[in-house]
Amino acid sequence: MSAAPVDAELVASATELAERAGQVTLRWFSPRVLASGTKADGSPVTEADRAAEDFLRAELARRYPDDAVVGEEYGDSSGASGRRWVIDPIDGTRSFVRGVPLFATLLALIDESGPAVGVAHVPALHETVAAGRGRGALHDCGGDRRPARVSEVRRLDEACLVTSGIEYLPERGRRALMQPGPLVRTWGDGYGYVLVATGRAEIMLDAGLALWDVAPMLVIIPEAGGRITDYDGEPGPQEGDVVASNGHMHQPALGLLGSSV
Repeated sequence: MSAAPVDAELVASATELAERAGQVTLRWFSPRVLASGTKADGSPVTEADRAAEDFLRAELARRYPDDAVVGEEYGDSSGASGRRWVIDPIDGTRSFVRGVPLFATLLALIDESGPAVGVAHVPALHETVAAGRGRGALHDCGGDRRPARVSEVRRLDEACLVTSGIEYLPERGRRALMQPGPLVRTWGDGYGYVLVATGRAEIMLDAGLALWDVAPMLVIIPEAGGRITDYDGEPGPQEGDVVASNGHMHQPALGLLGSSV
């Protein structure tokens, strides 16, 4: 039996919070290279990351005090409700610090039935894709709000494949990019999934993800009509190597990765 649709109020609340947090990050964003620190894993962190996550944690604690929260910058906080909010204040920090406007604020809710709400807000481009389990996905582009739907492209040689960068991919992912067929573009990160969910790309190939990178996409991509799995075709990946598609191109994408599924 499929899980019940999520409360529409939760989708609206998450969307508002992600968009407000995105506005926090824009206080620091500039089309020039910014100074940043370095996390233990070698990835950059900025004052904007911390400020946006601080904002989201404070608002979530006020609105949903019994819910747990996990975020990229500050780890886990416990809750008694059985629900957990997942925060990535700036997905694509390397883009952010280099003045590239394709970074996103990601927010997700996971409840007892699994991924429930997902929001990806791209503040520098004024774009948001928000989805709730059983409620579809919406794309807001500068106030023009429409349903978010994947494309109907069914041929690999007509598809656009997006990735975040070759250096992140395992060998099978790198080999996939060398195969004839799709148009390949980079600078993906969270924005790559937005492109798939809104029909502007057909495949997003990603690797080495944490929960906060992928959690919103587990709602957004299916609710927009697409499919998201690991490289072997297993659904619902919460970390690791991930491929998202418009659905029609999923088997061809797995084929590029050498999967027999």
